Amino acid sequence: MNPNANRNYRDSVFSLLFSNPDILRELYSAIEGIDVPQNAIVNINTLSEALFMKKINDLSFTIDDRIVVLIEHQSTISQNIPLRILMYIARVYEKIVEEENIYHRKLVKIPTPEFIVLYNGKENYPEHHELRLSSAFKDITDLKLSENYSLPLELVVQIYNINQGCNQKILERSKYLNNYSFFVSKFYEYRQYLSLEEAAIAVVKYCIEHDILREFLEEHGSEVENMLFHDITIEKIAEIRAKEAYEEAQEEERKYFISLLDQDLSKEEIKQRLTQAKTGQSNTF
Repeated sequence: MNPNANRNYRDSVFSLLFSNPDILRELYSAIEGIDVPQNAIVNINTLSEALFMKKINDLSFTIDDRIVVLIEHQSTISQNIPLRILMYIARVYEKIVEEENIYHRKLVKIPTPEFIVLYNGKENYPEHHELRLSSAFKDITDLKLSENYSLPLELVVQIYNINQGCNQKILERSKYLNNYSFFVSKFYEYRQYLSLEEAAIAVVKYCIEHDILREFLEEHGSEVENMLFHDITIEKIAEIRAKEAYEEAQEEERKYFISLLDQDLSKEEIKQRLTQAKTGQSNTF
């Protein structure tokens, strides 16, 4: 593995597996359909957060200091990915560009950015899709800007579905990505009838026995089991909290409705008050 990687920070299985310059070279070549030369220098600069001892983004790296690539692995696709990546890339440039240089009069050359998301969640998703930062911009047509107005900022994220059976050419070109895709699909399969902990142990055992990421799992098997358990548990906690918040809101709405009934209001007045509360015109709930 990359000797420069700071293992004091919690990885995901994906970032741990691909935090190796040679494996990243293979991965990037497979996605782009090119062959990155073996003598091209790959430097990993993934962001870490000291306060919480965790990785901020999944992977970021430069190739010969001419291209900077951010790769995110996602099991669900958020429409806010371009905004998150915008924040990531600004911090990455802070790491790789000397601060004093940006105040020089001479133009500072920076690596050309590329933004990639690899998706292997359970929901159906196209083999390839683009998300654009401009989709998040608020409508300003009523401000009557000039007809030749062009956006001063854009960021385009390329999303590739890496589930088994999708993007076969990419998976065939990257042994590690193909094996990782199989590893995840096997984990989902085990989760159908095993507990989270049992599924994590079973998928590591199965893949070692069938020579799938064998060396990686022999070295990091216990870490991988813990990562699977932690990451899925965090997702579950988020789902539970969202459900609790929804139920609390429903209960508040029910109590407010009862209070309106007690006031002997007309149906129309009750409907109007409820509508105002839901649209934020009232701070009742």
